[in-house]
Amino acid sequence: MSNKVSWDEQGNWGANGPWGTRDSAGRKLDLAYWQSRLDQLRAKHHVPGAALAILVDDTVHELASGVLHRGTGVEVTTDSVFQMGSIAKIYTATLIMQLAESGELDLDAPVVDVLPEFSAADPEATRKITTRRLLSHTSGLTCDFTYDSGRGDDCLAKYVEAAKNVALDCPPGSAISYSSVGYNVLGRIIEVVTGKVWDEALKELLLAPLGLTHTMTLPEEALRFRAAMGHLGTPGQEPDPAPSWDLMPRSAGPYGRVIATAGDLARLARMHLAGGVAADGTRVLAEETVAQMQRRVVDCPDKWTVSSDGWGLGWTLYDWNGVAGYGHDGASIGQYGYLRVVPSAGVAVALLTNGGGAREVYAALYRELLAELAGVTMPEPFTPPASPPVVDWAPLAGTYRREGVVITVTEKDGTGHALYEFVDGMKDFSEPLQIDLLPVTETVFAGTGVGAAFSEDYTPVVFSTLPDGTGCIYIGMRCAPKAA
Repeated sequence: MSNKVSWDEQGNWGANGPWGTRDSAGRKLDLAYWQSRLDQLRAKHHVPGAALAILVDDTVHELASGVLHRGTGVEVTTDSVFQMGSIAKIYTATLIMQLAESGELDLDAPVVDVLPEFSAADPEATRKITTRRLLSHTSGLTCDFTYDSGRGDDCLAKYVEAAKNVALDCPPGSAISYSSVGYNVLGRIIEVVTGKVWDEALKELLLAPLGLTHTMTLPEEALRFRAAMGHLGTPGQEPDPAPSWDLMPRSAGPYGRVIATAGDLARLARMHLAGGVAADGTRVLAEETVAQMQRRVVDCPDKWTVSSDGWGLGWTLYDWNGVAGYGHDGASIGQYGYLRVVPSAGVAVALLTNGGGAREVYAALYRELLAELAGVTMPEPFTPPASPPVVDWAPLAGTYRREGVVITVTEKDGTGHALYEFVDGMKDFSEPLQIDLLPVTETVFAGTGVGAAFSEDYTPVVFSTLPDGTGCIYIGMRCAPKAA
């Protein structure tokens, strides 16, 4: 069977691929073919288990492959649940937009108007941080501040209190810097406005109206289902079960703790594709609110770490050679998720995995799927060119710092190097990373030696400049201004 699909002059799918003929009844999806591809790619890249959901023609198709736990051999099924890491931010953003739509929350008012107890480390910056800036990662708040504030319903209130003295990555509104702290503040805003803890607000305002019966936030809730175990190991080899199922405290919920099936994730995407309407006709968001979330707020200097061209209100935005898309990635301990949505084609694809070379599976599978389903050409893998440019290292060398991290950039004999050190509250997170910088452009570099900390292959290292002229460096979508 040929796997190539072509468009005719009327924009119809040809009859020689996994879709068959497109007619008024929609596209015929060859699930056996995609099951085979999922199985092949999962095995090739040493991913123990994976679940895939494909939304097309308003129908969610679900596939599963491999095992939930290599130690037990329990198989992945379509009703298996995975930790989705930062994909949780989309759920939190959707809740915030519901409150803004109802008039209960002003996106452009200072956060302190809702949370008087909130403050950034810089008092002058505090009044400049708005809910809109939190949604678009332009608040300046940092990312890697993990604080275990206990299992109580007051965990987010305690987290916001503890984050008061955490340094800003950059001035509010000056640049994008991926911020989990910001999304926890959003979670606390939801609690104050609704009078409910974040978990309950999520269930009542979003999960119930969408009928997402296999989506949850707490470990004890996941025990009711077939739950995936994360796996860790050396790239290119079979990974082993992680030492713990979950290392995140309850306070990580709004930025990183939603557990779900791939099918439920696709159904959330379906609501956004449908202009805010659930499958049963229930309106969850107004059409204009859905559109607001997808509008570009800020461009991303780092266009490679999460394949992002920009950011909206919650959504990562993509431009695939003129075809617009949105989505989000997520990771927890040994579990990785990928959501991509192509609104012009009415297509969404959700992939959840539990370790190994998950990003390689995502890249290969989505490159083929989105081409077949939506005519999308995804970018080639991020690698240094065969003929690298000559780089002037003088303006790039120096020390860059953000909360918990110091990055020292040096040059020797024309070759760049970065020492990535974890300090302060993150000093025990990892040994220092030694990164060779291979030029892609004069300001974009392919970093080596990082391993699974940020990627499986080359890690994008991007130099940029803040509006006040201060140099900065992006690694892992986090902005670190030049300190010396």
